[in-house]
Amino acid sequence: MKSLLRLILIFALGLTLPLGYLVVQSYKSLAAEEAATLSFFAETLLDEMQESAAALIRREEARPIDAYLSSAVASLSGLPAEDYIIGYFQNNPDGGFQSPHRASAGSRDLTLRLAELEEANLRFNRKRAAITDRIPAEVAAEAPEERRQGQAAFAGRYISPTQRSKSYLGQSESRYETLAPSQAPGRAEAGTRSDAAVGLEGKGAAADAAAPANVRAAPGAAPSPPSVAQRESDLPGVPAEVAPFQSVFIDENRVFVFRRILIESRMYRQGFLLDLDAFLAHLIRRHFSTHPLAQFSHLRLRAVDQARAAKTAEAGVPSVRPRIALNRSFPAPFAFLQASFASDTVPPSAARGTLNLAFSALAVVILAGLLAIYHSARKVVDFAERQARFVSSVTHELKTPLTNIRMYIEMLEQGMARDPEREQSYFRIVQSEGARLSRLITNVLELSRLEKRHRRPELQAGSFAEVLQEVGELMAEPLRQAGFALNVENRLTRPFRYDREIMVQVLINLIENSIKFGAASTEKAIAIRLRDAGEQVLIEVADTGPGIPGRDLNKIFNDFYRAENAVTAAAGGTGIGLSLVRRFVGLVGGRVSAANNPGPGCTITIELPG
Repeated sequence: MKSLLRLILIFALGLTLPLGYLVVQSYKSLAAEEAATLSFFAETLLDEMQESAAALIRREEARPIDAYLSSAVASLSGLPAEDYIIGYFQNNPDGGFQSPHRASAGSRDLTLRLAELEEANLRFNRKRAAITDRIPAEVAAEAPEERRQGQAAFAGRYISPTQRSKSYLGQSESRYETLAPSQAPGRAEAGTRSDAAVGLEGKGAAADAAAPANVRAAPGAAPSPPSVAQRESDLPGVPAEVAPFQSVFIDENRVFVFRRILIESRMYRQGFLLDLDAFLAHLIRRHFSTHPLAQFSHLRLRAVDQARAAKTAEAGVPSVRPRIALNRSFPAPFAFLQASFASDTVPPSAARGTLNLAFSALAVVILAGLLAIYHSARKVVDFAERQARFVSSVTHELKTPLTNIRMYIEMLEQGMARDPEREQSYFRIVQSEGARLSRLITNVLELSRLEKRHRRPELQAGSFAEVLQEVGELMAEPLRQAGFALNVENRLTRPFRYDREIMVQVLINLIENSIKFGAASTEKAIAIRLRDAGEQVLIEVADTGPGIPGRDLNKIFNDFYRAENAVTAAAGGTGIGLSLVRRFVGLVGGRVSAANNPGPGCTITIELPG
């Protein structure tokens, strides 16, 4: 059994090691997938913020050049719709100030805004000396993002690399336009009349001859002045170079986001003044505060002016030991903006519950299988050991009556029985031992027949009196020799069906068992009681012996089983008597059980169908 247990342990270890490795790797992969999924959603969140800024820049790029002039009457003349845009203005080559808000000035709010914009223009003029007017061909690429190892494998499958590699929001190179003279900021300031006069000087009669017939002056009449549209169509277009939007800090809370317009070697700067506090709050409110990530993660937005944090806005749950940490610098013209995402908690994947259930079920199945193998093997080994003990016991049980029979026959042959009474006593002993030997052989044969299912019951109706009478006659001599008293109490009021031969053998086995194990008891009595129990008949065989140990009550009817104690060791036996009782009773459709009495001894109860 120890060798078998050792082999089972080796098998369990060999099975557990690869499965344990599989479990560990599965959970590691799942944790990496969970972290990568969170990283993906965090990246998407930052992408949405970046796209919101890009949409703002694309909108401003679409504005015409003359929309920033003080004379413009357009959508820019009123207060900006966004709370984070203070206002729009143009910085002229000479440092002069123009704003479309002047077209509708008059309200207190617009007056205050214009004053703030003029003050920002003055600050910008002081900073302009340090800013090159060269239109850049390239803008520095986006700063690399910090990722934990293993996250990019998942997120990279879902996030477009072109979206991540943007170096500019909006147009990244200068574009060229041809403006009408009235759209050119410098010419619009001087008025269109002088431009028309200059454009028409020196053309003379050739110009007049080239004019259409329907607009020529009549002979002798004074020529009428040309219309604005005629003057515009006659003048050449003005080329303009429009650079991408850029940004410069006016102070720690305001940023001028502008584009450079190059017209006839003169540089104009047009754009809007950004309120950093309001802008950062807008990004957090729109993209993060209502997002499920805000419940367990932390977002920090920083506006950085020359490596110095000018403004910081934070939201979400503070992070102490982040398992996910992402940093991003926005492309130009919002290159001053940096975003940091951190989370101490990674939400569990829906697959984790399935994986837990699968591995739990697998562990239960493996453990149950190993236990079943162990118990099955143990039963086989125990059964083999009981069979070995049975063979030894049968040999001893056969040898004992044969030895007694042989001894008393020799005594009779040698005339040691000097009187007829002693001679008859010897004959009774020989007869009793012969019957004992016969019953033992019968038990072994019956067990074999029951094992092979060759035994068939022959049920006949009766009052059970003939069974009790035959048992009393057969067991009278053994009971007398052992000093036991047999009491029979039959309270049956009706006949029932039973197999006479089987019931005789069952009661004999039970009585022999009581005699064998109660031989050392001070009170020697065996009682057989019969009574009705509804549709069943109960047969109880009670004795006054030592009883049965509690741990063995449910095992004593097993094949070849013998309780391990001093009484059974002294009494001997084959271990098939009670096993035959169980098999016989089951063959006729009944049940058998054992219970210790309140006093000495135990009671075997047989329940038979009535």
